[in-house]
Amino acid sequence: MGIKAYRPITPGRRHYTVSDFSDITREEPFKPLCVPLKKKGGRNNLGRITAKYRGGGEKRFYRIVDFMRDKTGIPAKVVSVEYDPNRSARIALVCYADGEYRYILCPEGLKVGDEIASGSNLPIRVGNAMPLSDIPVGVEIHNLQLYPQSKSFLVRSAGTAAQILAKEEGWAVVKLPSGEIRKFDLRCWATIGRVSNAEHKDISIGKAGRSRHMGIRPRTRAVAMNPVDHPMGGGEGKSSGGRHPCSEKGIIAKGYKTRNPKKKSSKLIIRRRK
Repeated sequence: MGIKAYRPITPGRRHYTVSDFSDITREEPFKPLCVPLKKKGGRNNLGRITAKYRGGGEKRFYRIVDFMRDKTGIPAKVVSVEYDPNRSARIALVCYADGEYRYILCPEGLKVGDEIASGSNLPIRVGNAMPLSDIPVGVEIHNLQLYPQSKSFLVRSAGTAAQILAKEEGWAVVKLPSGEIRKFDLRCWATIGRVSNAEHKDISIGKAGRSRHMGIRPRTRAVAMNPVDHPMGGGEGKSSGGRHPCSEKGIIAKGYKTRNPKKKSSKLIIRRRK
């Protein structure tokens, strides 16, 4: 895995970099696990924009990824490592011993032909999924459940990993990629290893047209707007207006805490992210 750069024969190519896709072993997705992905252009069910600067982009199929890893007791073999346009990480197609195929998040170091499994009392090997109670302290994990029996929501981006710091009285103390240290129930499941495609963060988009292919529209600076459109708009010439940076709804952008202090899960957070 690496990053490919181009000779600057045009201004758009000068800073344009892409992944070399050397880890990809199959180009076409597994059709039974693909569903059409309808674009919404940032609109809700009323047709009103709720997420700005979205629209257009290439047509995609959504790959159904198994985030729960709930097929326990049955070993699986990695069939291929594939590109997924809907996420930064790679995905792996695995075939279980009973013939079922599933997509999983591909951890770093997982190769075609490797065997993985889900369940308790398994060896600590990259790609194996198990409860936090079975994972030793200090091991890197990803695809972490927030609550027992839930879908895995945490540590799924390319190159990320969490680490178990300690275990105490039914809880595991885990350090997340954001720097937050939080308690998790020992019954929560996680997968061993670090998520693949770590060089994703170093890729330069290079030109505006590539953002449009990704479904990202141009962004208008707040200080360039009129007062009716944004709290930071208006003023004479190129003035910033002297206003504190804020969102369109007036929520302060720097240093203002938006988390509800009465949220029940706050007692599980030992140290907030930086």
